Amino acid sequence: MIEPSTLRIVFMGTPEFALPTFQGLLEAGVNLCGVFTQPDRPRGRGKVLAPPPVKELALKFKLPVFQPEKLRDPEAVEQLRILKPDLIVVVAYGQILPKSVLEIPRYGCINVHASLLPRYRGAAPINKAIVDGEQVAGVTTMLMDVGLDTGDMLIKRATEIGDEETAGELHNRLALLGCEAMEETLRRLCDGTLRPEPQDDAQSSYAPMMKKEDGRIDWNRSATVIHNLVRGLTPWPGAFTLWDGQMLKLGRTLAEEGPAAEPGTVLSADADGVCIACGEGVLRVRELQLAGKKKLPASDFLRGASLSAGARLEG
Repeated sequence: MIEPSTLRIVFMGTPEFALPTFQGLLEAGVNLCGVFTQPDRPRGRGKVLAPPPVKELALKFKLPVFQPEKLRDPEAVEQLRILKPDLIVVVAYGQILPKSVLEIPRYGCINVHASLLPRYRGAAPINKAIVDGEQVAGVTTMLMDVGLDTGDMLIKRATEIGDEETAGELHNRLALLGCEAMEETLRRLCDGTLRPEPQDDAQSSYAPMMKKEDGRIDWNRSATVIHNLVRGLTPWPGAFTLWDGQMLKLGRTLAEEGPAAEPGTVLSADADGVCIACGEGVLRVRELQLAGKKKLPASDFLRGASLSAGARLEG
């Protein structure tokens, strides 16, 4: 048995996704001896230098914060050695942990990954799961090794994906689920019942970081495929099409049955949405956004835009 209060833990994380797990550790009575997070970066339209969310929370609790540009630098590794952590907990840190770091804590480095491993290894598992039309998502705590999300699995938590749920909405739910999974992982580590399970590489898939160009809509695809793309890329980087040479981003959508027409043709445009012919079915778009403008419900958008039946949208 391990007494949780005796565990010296270093937390590594950066964005909002990491906050629930971080908060859970703060409330668990462990000894958080240090926090590693990414350096402050320019943020917003004014590009003002701003701290990452994890740093802001750490400073509220007066925890020592370290922000190395590269974790593999000898100075950063030495800082970790001085802290003498028993365990390193990692949630969306944003840097790969080198072997020199993985070998420091006696209980290893445990990561909260936003997928049901071995599916969707990589940087964008939430986006990719929705784009692929998955009906179930989840989180996995994993004992980290030198591979990319290849370490032994510890605890899993699964949840159904809503038919209209966006990546942003699922992100928030999985962040909370990650906290629950880490709480159970720590409990089982302390009572000696944690049982690592190797991943089956044959069942693995990869979810690379999304790029803006990934959001370009091909109207020859089915309405369901396009609907999943829009959901999976909301709020970032966003799914888009071209209308009269302008970039038009799509918000809330529905995949429906409808009359066959040239893909990309607007079939109707009213307060209930803009209906667009696809390779199969019809996409009803309920929110739209022109470049540089706010996202608006279809009813408001159509008051200020001349989008109407017969218009052609380009992929």
